[in-house]
Amino acid sequence: MYSREIDGKVLSLEASGWTYRKTFVLYDRETGTLWYPLPDRAGLTGVAGPLEDRILRLLPSTRTTWQRWYERQPESGYMRYPGHRPR
Repeated sequence: MYSREIDGKVLSLEASGWTYRKTFVLYDRETGTLWYPLPDRAGLTGVAGPLEDRILRLLPSTRTTWQRWYERQPESGYMRYPGHRPR
């Protein structure tokens, strides 16, 4: 999970439609900068556009499965969409 804030402004990140090494390349609507998680940086790096070489920092988060999360946090819920069938 990454911060969307840079220089006191909050960016709106979306999928760019591009992938690189099986990872989505994101872009921000405000500047059009492309963002990618380079392996040697702790965050998303601007790889093209006005914010090139800038970093959106990595935020503390937990990577787990839904089952493990729910076992530890049973009050949790999730958003469903039409046609979704939980596993």
